[in-house]
Amino acid sequence: MTTDDGHSEIVTETVAKPPLSTIGHIGEHEGQTVTLHGWLYNMRESGKLLFPIFRDGTGTIQGIVPKAAVTPEVFEKVKGLTQESSVIVTGKVRADKRAPGGYELDVEGVEVIQQVPADDPYPISLKEHGTDFLMEHRHLWIRTPRQAAILRIRAEIIKAARDFLDDNGFVLTDPPILTPAACEGTSTLFPVDYFGDEAYLTQSGQLYIESTALALGKVYSFGPTFRAEKSKTRRHLTEFWMVEPEWAFADLDDLMGLAENFISFIVDRVVTRRAAELKMINRDVAKLEAIKPPFPRLRYDEAAAMLNEAHAKGFLDQPFEYGNDFGSPDETYISSQFDRPVMVHRYPAAVKAFYMEPDPVEPMCWRRRGTAR
Repeated sequence: MTTDDGHSEIVTETVAKPPLSTIGHIGEHEGQTVTLHGWLYNMRESGKLLFPIFRDGTGTIQGIVPKAAVTPEVFEKVKGLTQESSVIVTGKVRADKRAPGGYELDVEGVEVIQQVPADDPYPISLKEHGTDFLMEHRHLWIRTPRQAAILRIRAEIIKAARDFLDDNGFVLTDPPILTPAACEGTSTLFPVDYFGDEAYLTQSGQLYIESTALALGKVYSFGPTFRAEKSKTRRHLTEFWMVEPEWAFADLDDLMGLAENFISFIVDRVVTRRAAELKMINRDVAKLEAIKPPFPRLRYDEAAAMLNEAHAKGFLDQPFEYGNDFGSPDETYISSQFDRPVMVHRYPAAVKAFYMEPDPVEPMCWRRRGTAR
């Protein structure tokens, strides 16, 4: 370009790069060209049209690649992609009510970061696989939509639990994972060599946070716990994360109110924020929406009478012996009679552990844990 004074200047035009988006927020860029970082989840082909489906951890989206609309190089790159190849894709976001997420991507360009070799393909295809095979490839299984949805729901539950307790005046305190003694049954301990001494993986943070409750008033722990019970049932886990609140000067009604509000808050948060994930795992949302306070509350003797009535009608194989704790069939039957969680209180004191406080009005009944000392 020549200026008015006769000098020549070189002008360089800067082309703006498409904004980086995630599939989960793709709707914010409708009508715009964006860049996605992700992997090829699946591919369909129909003549001169390619339909690659991309995933990026936040969701999946179908791309549209007409042969006439892109360069031959782009078309061949997309056509040659193998499952789980990692790519950087650019394309224009277009709303489409027929699409699962409401949007599709008109692909304009693709950069292949890593291509899975065709002679050594990704092992988990879209066909059915046996559980044993999937467990052996668990690090890859979590890439499938159902497993990814479960992890997102789990993360939402954990965040909701923390938010509720934090917002209601509870202070997070972290008990140790290695402990010198049992706080539950001694037969369920995992021993660990601790520099020549024997220690154990924690069964619960309870004994530690009871101390911090007496310093801070309302506390909770949320961490890993371990139980050495060799069992394959859904009710026996060797490792799990447990949230444990402790509240000084709380009575039984305080604790039951805390429990129902805590559970209801978590369920509502998941239903509100993780509707797509709940749909993915075929969860009946109507049952979850019914979980609102107040929860039904039964005295132990009322629950025992309910079980014996159920046995008399043939719904349970065995009668319930008053004074016992509830077994799995008992809990299942009682729960089935309500549309939300049910709380059973006023257990016989003899059934409960030594640290449970007897009811002052009914000394033979347990009232609450004696934290307010």
